[in-house]
Amino acid sequence: MAKFIFVTGGVVSGLGKGILAASLGRLLKERGLKVRNQKFDPYLNVDPGTMSPYQHGEVYVTADGAETDLDLGHYERFTNATLLASSSVSAGKVYHAVIERERRGDYLGSTVQIIPHITDEIKRNIYAMEHDDPDVIISEIGGTVGDIESQPFLEAIRQVRAERGAGNVLFLHLALVVEIPGSGEQKSKPVQHSVKQLLSLGIQPDIIVCRSSRPLEDSIRRKIALFGNVSEDCVIEDTDAASIYELPLRLRQEKLDDTICEKLSLPLDPPDLGKWEAMMDRITSLQGEVKIALVGKYTHLHDAYLSVSEALQHGGFANGCHVRIEWIESNELTPDNIEERLKDVDGILVPGGFGDRGIEGMILAADYARRKHIPYFGICLGMQIMVIAFARYVLGFRDANSTEFDEDTTHPVIAFLPEQTKALAKGGTMRLGEYPCVLQEGTLAAACYGEKEIGERHRHRYEFNNLYLQEMRSAGLVTSGLSPDGELVEICELPSEPWYLGCQFHPEFTSRPNKPQPLFCGFIRAAKEKRG
Repeated sequence: MAKFIFVTGGVVSGLGKGILAASLGRLLKERGLKVRNQKFDPYLNVDPGTMSPYQHGEVYVTADGAETDLDLGHYERFTNATLLASSSVSAGKVYHAVIERERRGDYLGSTVQIIPHITDEIKRNIYAMEHDDPDVIISEIGGTVGDIESQPFLEAIRQVRAERGAGNVLFLHLALVVEIPGSGEQKSKPVQHSVKQLLSLGIQPDIIVCRSSRPLEDSIRRKIALFGNVSEDCVIEDTDAASIYELPLRLRQEKLDDTICEKLSLPLDPPDLGKWEAMMDRITSLQGEVKIALVGKYTHLHDAYLSVSEALQHGGFANGCHVRIEWIESNELTPDNIEERLKDVDGILVPGGFGDRGIEGMILAADYARRKHIPYFGICLGMQIMVIAFARYVLGFRDANSTEFDEDTTHPVIAFLPEQTKALAKGGTMRLGEYPCVLQEGTLAAACYGEKEIGERHRHRYEFNNLYLQEMRSAGLVTSGLSPDGELVEICELPSEPWYLGCQFHPEFTSRPNKPQPLFCGFIRAAKEKRG
């Protein structure tokens, strides 16, 4: 029977519950345990797929085609696990399932209520994680204790403890230790209040993790232990770090995993963190830097491109250099200022996105990279932008465009998902999740991967229009990655340039700090060579 760890947050949101849960997953995995992570979000959207990136950051896509919360990216990057749709559950998904059952008559005329029907559905999603017999399930409860939206989730996990027993369920609470501006004095009162809110809901935290800008004072640790009704060794400090990948090692120093294993009667063998420590040694010894322009439409919120920015850093780890991202809002780029904005960058990356805002600035950036021989990396929309720029400025089709942005273009080099591929799309009109790609020998893509066939995750509706395939090939564009049936262009590149490549999929979702994604490694290597 699996053990359950529930991670809650108090005082304010954005403290890093996801990174804490991911780090804990890494520590327990290195003890030889089989770990699964899960995220519950209190918003009423069924999933974040239709939410603005400014509202909730990036949409992370799982291998089975689920559009999920960005914390699943942290879980996968830290634990090297491949998570499924069941690892991301919103309140909207829960309510939707309950209402569908009510409409079918499954409740036999009963009055449908928060308790027991909503809480039962939440528990069903928790227990569903036991399907492949993990040793430990770590479930993060989104939001902040005290939020109205979170109450059904907190009631559900209280019931899980009652059903499975205290020795099989552990509550871990992350809260902020406030520092008074000016004096720098640490205050524990907000932490105490958040614990009291949990207690009022019938939940006694077993461990309190305290987020702070500097180490906890002994007096603060004692006070939190006293008023939180835990022992002092169950008050864990979580201070700011230069790299998020330090956190597993810091939590190990605090013996968080030892405490958890003791409370849940798990094996007490210490974790083997040698590879993680070696990775951190490489990170702390990076030399020099490359400057990458990330030209996107949501750059005012960096979480909108969280996996891309992390994958760029991973590429830096592999090449022994720091990566500095220059965040450039694409709708601010014009023919008059592009030289000034991009003249000193070592690489240009155009990430994914939807809608026509900022598209012309992206096209300018892709063409500028080609003309100035700057390494270019186009991801999903970024590949489509690369194709449009090539059609306009190499083939001379000045109105070339995607039908997403201009339905009346006379040169639709990017078009809506072809009829023959709709049956493949896991998302109805979208290709979502992992699909295979066959690489052409002797190409840049094949050199990066070192394999003939790969699998990468997609999230898009529009495709390369094969009506223009021969013309583009004749002009020098190489389609270096195709679907197994040869019908869909997955990767294209320009051999005439030092590094100029676009991919229709999202390679950032499969990048790990200790196993950087091959295309990001190649891109940063090319940027480093340009820097000299």
